[in-house]
Amino acid sequence: MKELIAEKKTGRLEISSCLSEVEIIYKTKVKSVDRKKINKSSDAYEVFMNCFDMNVIEHHEEMKLILLNRANQVLGWAKISQGGLIGTVVDRKIVLQLALTTNASSIVLCHNHPSGNLKPSEVDIKITKELQAACKLLEIVIIDHLIITSEGYLSMADDGYLD
Repeated sequence: MKELIAEKKTGRLEISSCLSEVEIIYKTKVKSVDRKKINKSSDAYEVFMNCFDMNVIEHHEEMKLILLNRANQVLGWAKISQGGLIGTVVDRKIVLQLALTTNASSIVLCHNHPSGNLKPSEVDIKITKELQAACKLLEIVIIDHLIITSEGYLSMADDGYLD
C-alpha cells in the first residue's frame, strides 16, 4: 500500500495521487459598504437585469441566483443553468452548494420566460417549494423568485406563491 503522505516539498505536504483534494474558495470583490442591498422585489429585478443578456432573453430560458448576507446585501450572483425555449434544469445541489460556499443567509432566484408570459408554471412553483424546504434545513431563506421577460417581471413573493 502506498503511503498517503509522500514527502515534504516546498513547504507543503505532497499528497499521494490516490486522493482528491477538495478546496472551497470564496473571495469577494466588493467592499461591504459598496454592496447593493435588496429591500424589495424591484431591487432584485434591477440586479438581475444586469445579469441577463437582453439579446437572448426571448431565445432561451436561464436560471440565475443572487446570494445575500444577513443584511440583505448582495454577495454575488451565479448562473445556475441555461436551457431551451420551454425550460431549463434547476439542480438543487448546485443552488445549495453556491449558498453554502458564500455563507449566504438568503437567496433570490430568477428565471426568464422567453414566451413573455409572466405567470409561474406548476413546475416553477414546485421547484421553488422544493428549494424552500431544502434551504430551510440549512437556515437559508429564499426571499423571492422572480420571473422576468423583456417587458417586466413577476415576484413570486409579492404575488403570494412563497411560504
